[in-house]
Amino acid sequence: MKKVFVDTGGFVGLLVSEDKSHGEARELFGRADAQRWQLVTTNAVVIETYAVLLARARDSRRGTMTFLDLITADHYKVERIRKRDEEQAIALVRSHTDKTYSLCDALSFVVMERLSLTEAIAFDRHFSEYGRFTILRV
Repeated sequence: MKKVFVDTGGFVGLLVSEDKSHGEARELFGRADAQRWQLVTTNAVVIETYAVLLARARDSRRGTMTFLDLITADHYKVERIRKRDEEQAIALVRSHTDKTYSLCDALSFVVMERLSLTEAIAFDRHFSEYGRFTILRV
């Protein structure tokens, strides 16, 4: 089974019709569903996505509830952040002085590497800048 990481931008693109990545996100998630990919995210991404949806979704309450329903579906795996992941993410942010990765992005990179995930649904430029993963496109 193909395993693909999903970043906040992927979820927001899917759920916010006004988002510039909405069409591409719908196509990617449709492909994931049709081909039965296992979609993986982190609890940090869940928290960040919930906050972004509260701020950006037209009907934020409905959008956040739709998101929570979505991630509890059987084909989603929410990986919990470990203490070692936090330590590595902080070290990564400190060492990449020319980048502006969020701590959530750095945690995603660390977890993807820990789980040997190589592909992501992400519209955040930082995933491309990090350069170690294939960012899926339509």
